[in-house]
Amino acid sequence: MGEPATWQQEQISLAYVLGVATQANATIASWNVDKDGVDVTLKRDHCLVELQMKCTFDPQLLADGTTRTFDLDVATYDKLRGPRRTAAGYLGLVVVPRDVDTWLVHDSESVLMRCAGFYAQIQDLPEAKGNSYKTIRLPNAQRLNIHGLDAMFEYSDERLFGPTVPVGEAIA
Repeated sequence: MGEPATWQQEQISLAYVLGVATQANATIASWNVDKDGVDVTLKRDHCLVELQMKCTFDPQLLADGTTRTFDLDVATYDKLRGPRRTAAGYLGLVVVPRDVDTWLVHDSESVLMRCAGFYAQIQDLPEAKGNSYKTIRLPNAQRLNIHGLDAMFEYSDERLFGPTVPVGEAIA
């Protein structure tokens, strides 16, 4: 059994988001320094979303049994929530088994990643008060998958340009 190192957790979280972005028809850019609290920027149809990726094997679960929490440092939280960001800021959390040797399952035709991803919109949240960490809630419904990326890109677009008006409808 292999206990994961933090660099391994970082790498699997980046591999996970790369796989999801590829499946969702989005390109991905990673940053060699995350001074802005961003590990990756996703782009689809000229729309951008930025994520700080984290990985854990021991997420805290709320009493509802469906919501994970993650303590994000306030400095990163503030960078992701900033109102003047041009790309909406999110936290991505990848949950893996404790044993690094079980993260990937190989057979003759495939590689299976044994992990699950969740996201939380940090953009436009209120300022953190008084602590060095802000507890972020990541419900099961906010899966980091194709549908989750669709929601993130939609929010990012509407945040900058307003709601999309269907063809043939008048703007009020």
